[in-house]
Amino acid sequence: MENRKWMRRARIWQALVLISVFCFPFSAHLHGQAEKQATGFDLIVRNGTVVTMDGDHRIVADGLIAVKGDAIVFVGTAPDFMKQFPKGIQANQTLDAKGKLVLPGFINGHTHAAMTLFRGLHDDVTLDEWLHKYIFPAEAKNVTEDFVRWGTRLAAAEQIRGGVTTFVDMYYFEDAVAEETKAAGMRGVLGETFIDFPAPDNKTNPAMLEYTEKFLKRWQGDPLIHAAPAPHSIYTCSQKTLQDAASLARKYNAPILIHVAEMKKELDDSRAQNGMTPVQYLDKIGILGPDVVAAHCIYVDDTDRKILAQRKTGCVHNPSSNMMLASGVAPVPESRAAGVAVGLGTDGPAGSNNDLDLMEEIDLAAKLAKINKMDPLALNAKAVVEMATIEGARAVHMEKEIGSLEVGKKADLILIGLDAPNAVPMYDVYAQLAYALKGSDVETVVIGGRVVMRDKKLLTVNEAAVIAKAREYKNKIEASLK
Repeated sequence: MENRKWMRRARIWQALVLISVFCFPFSAHLHGQAEKQATGFDLIVRNGTVVTMDGDHRIVADGLIAVKGDAIVFVGTAPDFMKQFPKGIQANQTLDAKGKLVLPGFINGHTHAAMTLFRGLHDDVTLDEWLHKYIFPAEAKNVTEDFVRWGTRLAAAEQIRGGVTTFVDMYYFEDAVAEETKAAGMRGVLGETFIDFPAPDNKTNPAMLEYTEKFLKRWQGDPLIHAAPAPHSIYTCSQKTLQDAASLARKYNAPILIHVAEMKKELDDSRAQNGMTPVQYLDKIGILGPDVVAAHCIYVDDTDRKILAQRKTGCVHNPSSNMMLASGVAPVPESRAAGVAVGLGTDGPAGSNNDLDLMEEIDLAAKLAKINKMDPLALNAKAVVEMATIEGARAVHMEKEIGSLEVGKKADLILIGLDAPNAVPMYDVYAQLAYALKGSDVETVVIGGRVVMRDKKLLTVNEAAVIAKAREYKNKIEASLK
C-alpha cells in the first residue's frame, strides 16, 4: 500500500517536472514579448526643452518623447515616463536633445515646390506681369516630369534643412511630386493644378480631370501623401472648372487647394464680373468648405471673414510673397479674431519669394502685422509660432495628426540648436523662435518617426546631386528664353 502511494506521488512529481520543462520557456517567451511591447520603442528623444504647442502650451524642461511606429506614445518628463513604463527604456534609436529645443515640425501651408528651378528667373515686377510675361511662358518651354522631380528634390532638401515636415503644394505632374516627397520622407498635401489653358502636363480639361482622378485614387490612404485637386484661382479657372475640381475632391474626400483674394486686380475684376468679392463668389458657387485651403486671403472684408469662419475654410498667410510682389497686407489679426484658422506659407520659391525658409515667415508675419497696424501687440511671438505649427495644422485641416507634440499624433518633430551666437541668451522661448532663431539652427528632423536629417546631415536626399542638377537646369532654362 505504501509502495503504491509512493509510486503515485512520483508520477505526479514527474508530470509537474515535464509541465515546467515544456511550458516554462513558452510562458517566459510570452512574458518577454509583453515586456517588449510595454517598454520597446522605435525612437526616444530625451533631455531637451519640449515646446509641445498643445492646448495648454506646455513647455517641458528636460523632457522626453517616446515614439512607436510613426506615432507619439509619450510626452513628458523622464520621472513620469518611468512611472508609466517602469520596465525602463528600450529604444531602437535615441536622440539626445540636451541644450536644444524640441518642437513640432513646421507646416509650410502654401508653395509650388518644383519652382525652385526658376528661383531668381525674374523678380521685381507685379504678380500679374510676373505670371503672364515670365513664368507661364517659361513653364510652357521647360516644365516636364523630369523638371518637376528635380525641382521637388531641391525643395525637399531646403525645407527639411529649415525644419519643415509638412508642405502644401500646387503644381503640375503632381504624381511625380508625390513620389519624390515620399522618397524624401516628407509629409505632403499635394495639389494637381486645374487651369483654363494648356498646362505642361495636361493640355485639355478632360485630360486634367482624368489625370487628377488617377492621382487621387493612387494615393488614397497613404500615411505621408494627401492628394488634392488644386484649381489655381478664380482668374484662371471658369466656374465650371472650379466646380469640377471641387466635385472631384469631394468624391474622394480630398482637400481643395486654391489661391483666394491675393491681389487687388482679382478683387476689382470679381466685383465687375460677379458683383461680389472673390470669397463671396466662391461661396455662392459652392466651393468653400471645411476641406478648402485658401492661400493668401489678402482682400477679405468682414463679410468674407464671417463666411470663411462659418465654412471652416483654412487660410494661409504668405508674408514674404505679399511683400515682394507688393500684393498687400493680409488682415491676419482680424481673420484670427473672426475664428478663421490662419497658417503660414512661403509661396514661391521663385519670383514671389525665392526661398522656402518658414522661420523667416514666422518673423515677418509678426513684424508685418505690427507695422501695418502701427501696434506692437498686433501679432505676438506665440501667435506666429502657433501659425507655423498647430494653427497651421488647423488651416490645412490636419490638426488631429500634426501640429503639436501630443500622444497619438504623428511623430513629426525637430531639434533646434541653441549654441549659435544668435541663440543666446534665451529668456522667452516663443520670442527666441520668432525673432532670433533661424532655419539654419535646425539640427535634426524626424517625420513619422523616421529621422530624415541628423546633426544637419540630410539622410533622404542626395543633396550634392540635386545641387549639381539645379545648375544644369539653370543653363537650359536661360537658353530656352533667348
